[in-house]
Amino acid sequence: MTGFQPASTGCVEHESALERDFVTLTLFDDAGAEITSQPVTIRFEHDGRARRYTPDFLVKSSGGTGSLVEIKYRADLRAQWERLRPAFSAARRWAAARDLQFRVVTESAIRVARLDAAKRLLPLRSAPMDSTLAATALAAAADMASLTFEALVDALPASREAALAVVWRLIARGQLRVDLASPICRDTRITPA
Repeated sequence: MTGFQPASTGCVEHESALERDFVTLTLFDDAGAEITSQPVTIRFEHDGRARRYTPDFLVKSSGGTGSLVEIKYRADLRAQWERLRPAFSAARRWAAARDLQFRVVTESAIRVARLDAAKRLLPLRSAPMDSTLAATALAAAADMASLTFEALVDALPASREAALAVVWRLIARGQLRVDLASPICRDTRITPA
């Protein structure tokens, strides 16, 4: 499944659904991250033979750290481990020489509840929002010690549709916080950022 994912730094190419989901999750967690697809081909020698390996991504966080990343399904990783191990060792050395980290990321770290939230919330970050209603929602969240998603929506002086739109957008933009390790529901606790 090849395709492109829009990012603030341009489009990021992916070659599988798992790679696409990794890019989505990475951009959700760090909107300013720079992700480069197949950034380098590393040449190395193993058992007297010249070999080469191209990792899936180079991720530079907005905080300045960087990682060379390989995306693999766990079953493929186990089945191909003996063939992949020398390439991964070469990638670790290459990354360390450039002050980067090399990581292998599987579906167990990608296909999590945060991914569902990211898929829903990421498009809402740039969606237009009623600024007056947003200010009211933020003030209500700041005033109440314990607030649920449903209580905040009900507290807003607007139609249910307009209130939902504002609350979802504020969560997407990080102005309201929820536990993204669980699905967002009516009883989800909300706190101001």
